[in-house]
Amino acid sequence: MFSGLMANTWVAASIVAVIAGVTGFFAVLRGSTFAAHAIPNGAFAGAAGAALLGINVIWGLAVFAVGGALGIGALGRKARHDVVTALTLVLMLGLGALFVSVSSQYAQETYSLLFGEVFGVSRGEVLPIAGLGVAAAAAIALAFRRLMLTSALPEVADARGVSTRRTEMYFLIVMALATSMTIPVVGALLMFSLMIGPAAAARAVTARPGVAMALSVAIALVTVWLSIALSYRTNWPLGFFVGVAGAVFYLLAKVRGLSPSASGTVGNPVTS
Repeated sequence: MFSGLMANTWVAASIVAVIAGVTGFFAVLRGSTFAAHAIPNGAFAGAAGAALLGINVIWGLAVFAVGGALGIGALGRKARHDVVTALTLVLMLGLGALFVSVSSQYAQETYSLLFGEVFGVSRGEVLPIAGLGVAAAAAIALAFRRLMLTSALPEVADARGVSTRRTEMYFLIVMALATSMTIPVVGALLMFSLMIGPAAAARAVTARPGVAMALSVAIALVTVWLSIALSYRTNWPLGFFVGVAGAVFYLLAKVRGLSPSASGTVGNPVTS
């Protein structure tokens, strides 16, 4: 379980879990979970278009992910954020359907992009994923205070001259780049599960930003490690275990957060 290609699986999945835990924390805090779902799922259309043109699918993923993030951020200024996100997702999925229909040989690769090939990670894929993880963590750390302020107290942020719109665009682009590289490994659906489940569970337990983010990463790591081991032993889909684990952790966190002994643990992340 820990030798050969499986060693690459453990390393790559662990890096992806850290990326998901960090970005997912802010996605949940900012109410951007729909965007976290739309960007990676719609970006597969870029991979389909890249395959059709005969270029590396990573470039197609990155272009569509960033393009979708820019569209959501720009159009969201003049319309409801959820409506713009939905329309962006529909547009990208429509283009993906067109690209897939033109290229009949792309069905298997489309399936892998949706559900991932975590057990087929090569050594050459680990280094780019690690580099992306460092870049994403650095980008979040660089704008941590701005992200926290605009997430919890947007009116105060505007009064202090911190643009909520620019910060939102910044975060969407970071999330787009983080997901575009990890989709070929864990899949769009698995990445979304890892981003939202652990982060939501962490927020249900504590309102302290640093603790919540660390807990989000820890839960994401436990989720992927447990899921890989169970999938390896049972030959069941990895995504099944990740989805179930995410739901279980969240339910346990909600029960913990609602218990009398945990009263007062959830509140405003800035004032706590």
